[in-house]
Amino acid sequence: MKFKHNLTDRNKYTYKTYRDLIEALHADHKTTGNNHSEAMLAYSKMNVTRMKRLDKTAIIRQDLSHIIQSLPPQKWIILTEAWCGDAAQNIPWITKMAELNNGIQVQLILRDENTDIMNDYLTNGGMSIPKLIAIDEQEELLFTWGPRPKRMQGLYIQLKKEGIEYSELSKSIHSLYAKDKGCALQAEFYTILK
Repeated sequence: MKFKHNLTDRNKYTYKTYRDLIEALHADHKTTGNNHSEAMLAYSKMNVTRMKRLDKTAIIRQDLSHIIQSLPPQKWIILTEAWCGDAAQNIPWITKMAELNNGIQVQLILRDENTDIMNDYLTNGGMSIPKLIAIDEQEELLFTWGPRPKRMQGLYIQLKKEGIEYSELSKSIHSLYAKDKGCALQAEFYTILK
């Protein structure tokens, strides 16, 4: 299947320029998207802390590293927003993976600026992020991933069914991320990429 969207005239970010954008918005008491409420700003600020920590601590498994290093050139397009906790937990890992192969180009795009793309890659009918869309040099779809590892997604679905309040649900998911230390994500990418 072909990736049918042209990215030429869209705002695209490297991981560094995405982080710079978030910092610049914070200086103006804003976040990405249109909702600049105190709650969204707090989520965004917490996510900066998460990304900084993962930038320092995330180490890619050796067997996964070998697979990534042998991949042909491809583009990893990631739909995201600064306030998204799952994005903060996963994008640092994904970009560290991509850095292992000069042929993998990562482009982050904001979900709310790119709803036409997001609508083609919904999760259970929802605009869940982060969403990674991998395409080859001919713009053929290689795979998609997101919005969170299956282990975290299973817990999310279970807690949602139980009617758990969002703040408690979020704490449980982020606690699981902390305990997991990137294992579930790396295991999924190992399976996807090998």
